[in-house]
Amino acid sequence: MRIGIDLGGTKIEAIALSPGGQEIARLRVTTPRDYAACLDAIAALVRELDRAGGAAGTVGVGIPGTVVPQTGLVKNANSTWLNGQPLERDLAGRLGRPVRVMNDANCFALSEATDGAAAGAPVVFGVILGTGVGGGIVVDGRCLPGANLIAGEWGHNPLPWATPDEQPGPPCYCGKRGCVESWLSGPGFEHDHTERTGITVSGREIVRAAASGDAGATATLARYHDRLSRALASLINVLDPDVVVLGGGMSNLPGLPEATSALLPRHVLAVGASSDPVLTRVVRAAHGDSSGVRGAAWLWPSSR
Repeated sequence: MRIGIDLGGTKIEAIALSPGGQEIARLRVTTPRDYAACLDAIAALVRELDRAGGAAGTVGVGIPGTVVPQTGLVKNANSTWLNGQPLERDLAGRLGRPVRVMNDANCFALSEATDGAAAGAPVVFGVILGTGVGGGIVVDGRCLPGANLIAGEWGHNPLPWATPDEQPGPPCYCGKRGCVESWLSGPGFEHDHTERTGITVSGREIVRAAASGDAGATATLARYHDRLSRALASLINVLDPDVVVLGGGMSNLPGLPEATSALLPRHVLAVGASSDPVLTRVVRAAHGDSSGVRGAAWLWPSSR
């Protein structure tokens, strides 16, 4: 049995999977904003899932940050109480078994590459389009963290092939301007609509207005499709993945995978100048919001 933990900023979700990937049980609690209390909450969830599955499962944890291999300490977590803490070691001590901890975007990609929308694909890029923009890479069924633990973090590259009216681009919290995240996140989508129309509404309202034929909202969606296709084309030119899986709240935009795929040939190397199609498939996540917690469980390739 595999146990996965998704340690988010507002909730901790836990799942137990059978060796074949079937869900045995799922639990959810509010995330304590305190390190020791987080350890207690995770340990309690694991014990409850052990009882539900009738065995002590392997444990994988997805976090909004990374663990530095040289020190074992968490860094870059937006749940700041985790930073500087030996989470993997402390959880292993509490649970009496090894624990594997991985960035949550990598867990998302691993889930979809294992038994989701990209199952069996050799190279998978998992995209998170939400309040922020992140990503993870899976090669032959294994996460690729990278030497600096930032593999797949495409959100803080500049938007490729920016037009004159897109320069210098919106300010980003990282201190630069025009980052992919500043254009393709949910807040970026809404900001772009306000800048072009003078109307401030939610992303859902923009989508509804476009479906009703509103010209301004329709144009906002078209710009989003174009920018996503440019950003992904630049990534495809470097990584050349078999599948790009879209996740996060913005991935639910109607027709997003199809619209993005149709625009890729304009920018992917050599394809635009030939009759060859772009073979990278762009798909929506099969497991939706559950992908992160399932991917954490799959950090152990075989159960004990």
